[in-house]
Amino acid sequence: MARKQREDSGAQARQRVSMSEVAKAAGVSQQTVSRVANGLPNVSDDTRKRVQDAMARLGFRPNFAGRSLRSGRYRSVGLCVYDIQEFGNLSTLEGIMSAAREHDYAITMVEMPDDAPISLTRASQQMAQLPVDAMIASMSIKAVDFHSFVPSPALSTVILSMYAHPLCTTVDSDQYGCSKLVMDYLIGRGHRQIRFVAGPSFSVDSNFRQRGWLDELRLHGLDQVEPLRGDWTADSGYEAGTHLAKDPDVTAVYVANDQMALGVIAALCDAGKSVPADVSVVGVDDSLGATIPHNELTTVRFDLLERGRSAFEQAILGMEPGYTPCEIRVPGQLVERFTVADLR
Repeated sequence: MARKQREDSGAQARQRVSMSEVAKAAGVSQQTVSRVANGLPNVSDDTRKRVQDAMARLGFRPNFAGRSLRSGRYRSVGLCVYDIQEFGNLSTLEGIMSAAREHDYAITMVEMPDDAPISLTRASQQMAQLPVDAMIASMSIKAVDFHSFVPSPALSTVILSMYAHPLCTTVDSDQYGCSKLVMDYLIGRGHRQIRFVAGPSFSVDSNFRQRGWLDELRLHGLDQVEPLRGDWTADSGYEAGTHLAKDPDVTAVYVANDQMALGVIAALCDAGKSVPADVSVVGVDDSLGATIPHNELTTVRFDLLERGRSAFEQAILGMEPGYTPCEIRVPGQLVERFTVADLR
């Protein structure tokens, strides 16, 4: 009997409380309850508090579906990611969330599976079924339908990618420009034999960093040596470093991320090379501060919070009439430490 009463009580608690019930409990009209629920003015502080107390006591939840029909907005932005643990995604998410809080928006996040080719069309179709006003798609790997993708007219769409898109705003850290920062720095200190250790071939970030490195070599008429390739891990950097240690000409190594750069340095040192006296090393992403004490690696730092904030702000701007898609590239900052020698 007691169990039946508890079940009945739970079922009653889960029933949606109506505005008329709140109005009766607070001694006000349904219109006043509606104004309080929607955060509208022209309600006295005492009345607002009385209504809010009744809402809390009864467990009232506003009808967001009805509110969206009236306003035309859900006040939520969808975020589509493929690997939330990938470096940069969590910091970018923090930037998106902070901007959403400032604009009084929610974030609806969907992590896409990695057992099928990445598709913007599929991601957009999934987001279109959810109560969101806009979509941010994180594309660390280029989607198979990137250039053919046509966004839904009802869903403002921003893509986190270095590739430009004809119909969508794209936002990213400047993966190409960071190579100019590194190469100008190394060349300005007298280095002419500069090798590159790339990340995986499917990585958009690594491909743009490699392109920037190669273009700077060509611009300055410097020797081009086929880059080595790793998988972002320190072990793969170590393997690349064992090959670089046998290169008699190399004076500097530009590595596509900091983890691999640590591996390169370890391999060079194990081979009897001194860093930076014999070989200089520069990484990218400045990700070692929380794990490596007395970090000495010269690297490039990206403002990932700004990357996320810019993506969110463009997503809500894209809901307005007359919005024109654009390309936003957040510049990196060279962080000079102690792994580069001056050969001048």
